[in-house]
Amino acid sequence: MVQTKVQTLDISPVGRVEGDLDVRVDIQDGYVTNAWTQAQMFRGFEVILKGKDPKAGLIVTPRICGICGASHLTCASWALDTAWQTEVPRNAILARNLGQLVETLQSHPRYFYGLYAIDLTNKKYQNSPFYEEACKRFAAFTGTSYEPGITVAAKPVEIYALFGGQWPHSSFMVPGGVMCAPTLTDVTRAWAMLEYFRTNWLEPIWLGCSIDRFEQIQTYDDFMEWLDENPAHASSDLGFYWRMGLNIGLDKIGAGVGKYMSWGYLPHEDKYQRPTIEGRNAAMIMKSGVYDSTTDIHQLMEHTLTRENTAHAWYNEGDGDVHPFDRTTVPVPNNDIDFDGAYSWSTAVSHQDLGRMEVGALARELISGGDHGESWQQKDGLVLDMFKKMGGPSVHLRVFARMHELTKLYRETERCLREFKLRDPWYIKPEEKDGRGWGATNASRGSLCHWVEIEGGKIKNYQVIAPTTWNVGPRDGQGVRGPIEEALVGIPIADVNDPVEVGHVARSFDSCLVCTVHAHDAKTGEELARFRTS
Repeated sequence: MVQTKVQTLDISPVGRVEGDLDVRVDIQDGYVTNAWTQAQMFRGFEVILKGKDPKAGLIVTPRICGICGASHLTCASWALDTAWQTEVPRNAILARNLGQLVETLQSHPRYFYGLYAIDLTNKKYQNSPFYEEACKRFAAFTGTSYEPGITVAAKPVEIYALFGGQWPHSSFMVPGGVMCAPTLTDVTRAWAMLEYFRTNWLEPIWLGCSIDRFEQIQTYDDFMEWLDENPAHASSDLGFYWRMGLNIGLDKIGAGVGKYMSWGYLPHEDKYQRPTIEGRNAAMIMKSGVYDSTTDIHQLMEHTLTRENTAHAWYNEGDGDVHPFDRTTVPVPNNDIDFDGAYSWSTAVSHQDLGRMEVGALARELISGGDHGESWQQKDGLVLDMFKKMGGPSVHLRVFARMHELTKLYRETERCLREFKLRDPWYIKPEEKDGRGWGATNASRGSLCHWVEIEGGKIKNYQVIAPTTWNVGPRDGQGVRGPIEEALVGIPIADVNDPVEVGHVARSFDSCLVCTVHAHDAKTGEELARFRTS
């Protein structure tokens, strides 16, 4: 059989909140045969923070991201808490958790409607029996589900503003607690905002049933029974998406590396009042861990197992793997793109023993299904059961996992509001000292952490590894592709002039993209087409 020539698609830029992302894919005989992901914007927050007052991280790092600033603030606060060996009151732990929870509650529906589901209206799917309804629901700006999905999602972050003073870019979390002392009126208003989110979108539009009913689903078979149980379930946005996704084959593309990591998140208010790095895993409500699907083994994750590699990144730091505490950020200016050499500002992050890892909602849910960790920690085996019965990872399951979290996050938000003891302390002033600290959480996109080293009362070293660093990182020192690069390999491309399949994969990792694509013949360099995908 004679093979066709290789074509190369350069997708530039793949816009996202954390910076500009470009993607290059080689296509042969209608399938992607190779892929490269490039982070094209140097942010330099680690360089900015060096030599600053340790508390500068509380102001600077929430500005890293406009959609998940609470997650960065959480990490910055816990990093200083562990470095300074603070005491954090239970009210403050609840308030920190609440801020992160409501921020994620607003992010998930806005991701689905504003970034992902629009692709379901692509002309590629015009022969699907679901296409007309998809256009009616999910068309940008005019879709019947698009508008409430985007606007009602604003309600949860009104709770954040109520407690944190503003959203985004609040700095109300500080070492030793929080800079707020809400009243009963504030808490009552927060309940009303949360209820509005539930009664105007979560239950009637997304689920088509009560949260109580959806919480009864424990297995893949349970979910399929729920889908057929009531027309309202099948016609909900969740039910409709599930059926259409299977119909158009989203369960067959975008597998990735098959190994998953989560730092865990949401420390329990009674178990982490004296925060330490060593005691963190046993104190998280949502447990940390690693899941290796090739061996079906779960285990806990420790920050000491993290490694960064800059062999294919624009840094002058050598080709070896290093722990972030041992890294000094040395960017190289005026770079050329060399796909055999350095081609990205992102580092390649890996597990010391298990290699490249995917982070994000799919990782969180697969790890949530494991038997490792503490007996009291949250466990949910639904996505793990789906993963095994549906043949492993895919774009479809990755998106489902993210939206499946909504009911659990909603319940935990309720619990935070219920557990506040308004007359108890919210802040205990810490003693500042030199040392090393580490703070971690799970942002909407995945595992996030900050490392800080303080010497002479100033920041000696500050390192951040964001979720997208794990997922979008380039090849490592051994030439191993990153998670998104690997997920792109093998996908079919029906139309090189409109490669919506690339968008599906990138968006399933929440790469937040609106792409301008240039298609070139890899041998002659001739431009084949230029267009925008949305």
